[in-house]
Amino acid sequence: MKIGIIGLGDMGKMFARLWAKAGFQVFGCDLPQNQDSLQNELSPFGIEILKDGIAVSRLCDFILYSVEAENIEKVVAQCGGSTKFGAIVAGQTSVKTPEIAAFEKYLPKDTQIVTCHALYGPGVNPETQTLVVINHRASNQAFDEAVGIFSKIGSIIHQLKDFHEHDKMMADIQAITHVGFESIGTACMHRKVYPWENPLHPNGLDNVKFLMTLRIYSYKFHVYSGLALLNPYARKDVRKYASVEAELFEMMIEEDEKRFRKRLYAARDHVFKDRNETLMLDDKIMSEFSLSQDTGHKPNSHLSLLAMVDTWHRLGTNPYKNLVCQTPPFKLRVGMAEYLFMNEDLLEETIRTALFDKSIRGEDLAFHTAVHEWANIVEMGDKESYKKHFEATKEYLAPRLEEGRHKSGLLINKLRSI
Repeated sequence: MKIGIIGLGDMGKMFARLWAKAGFQVFGCDLPQNQDSLQNELSPFGIEILKDGIAVSRLCDFILYSVEAENIEKVVAQCGGSTKFGAIVAGQTSVKTPEIAAFEKYLPKDTQIVTCHALYGPGVNPETQTLVVINHRASNQAFDEAVGIFSKIGSIIHQLKDFHEHDKMMADIQAITHVGFESIGTACMHRKVYPWENPLHPNGLDNVKFLMTLRIYSYKFHVYSGLALLNPYARKDVRKYASVEAELFEMMIEEDEKRFRKRLYAARDHVFKDRNETLMLDDKIMSEFSLSQDTGHKPNSHLSLLAMVDTWHRLGTNPYKNLVCQTPPFKLRVGMAEYLFMNEDLLEETIRTALFDKSIRGEDLAFHTAVHEWANIVEMGDKESYKKHFEATKEYLAPRLEEGRHKSGLLINKLRSI
């Protein structure tokens, strides 16, 4: 079995090394200007670099397109016609709608299409993480062969029935989750307050929020822009999150306690009604990876989490069901939400703080503004604005991005077994 990878970015290289280690013949290609450096980097692993995707397609029995979702059609149009007779072809994109459309349009009819999505980044150990596999157009034999190849990655394989189910689930798991964390980072930039120096929120839930915010901004913008702008289900869900956040913020500034309390408890009772297991997060775990030396507890409105749980309620989403296709940021977001909503005293403190503590109102306003900036960018499908907004926030947070990625990675690994 000859395995070919078209696109040797961080994820493509990770797959290539793992499959080579498993004993497969692995071939790959990338942009011409990267050929020499990739040859030097990957040849020690026995991976052969070919000149282009056409050469990979002609030779290989199993072909993985590991390119950005926004480029998938262009690359498949160039290489798809050269696909070896009867080969298995997959795509490693976060959004399947444009990928499947490109495969259907440009791949030969005899091609077996079994696509995938690794729900983690290249900096995460793939063992015990989730890898989604979808049989789009393949025989049972070809599908079994593909699953056998993917199993060598070491991830937990989860099968979905079709790409529509995948994209609907990813709109919640990825698009809304990332916009929530991106908004936290942008709010810090607007207020010119570094999260690790903010005396209002030194630890606990706030620390985990900031760790994941730094983790997201430590990666490249296109990792997030493609899945937000190209997923046909993402715009509606992101707008719902923004609408819910605005409604809650309005109740906060009006100090409408009765309506605010009723809405949040209804969301809690719907989302967490069947949750009786041990919580993912506890004080010891959260303090272990703190960005701050301050160990004191400061009340907070946790508006980003209140809006997330209320959005799940409004959309009829079961976050625990979606955990079968979890990403590390989503799993931690669910963990933070249940830690807040299933602690009666903490939830009461949060509600009172959100309604009556004016000392945090400036932070809530900055977050509110950032959420709607990001929602408008997603709704307009504006990639250039997405990039500029992301890069501006990334530059502001730059002093501790690497530390945030490192510590969040340690936290993710600690929670892998939960």
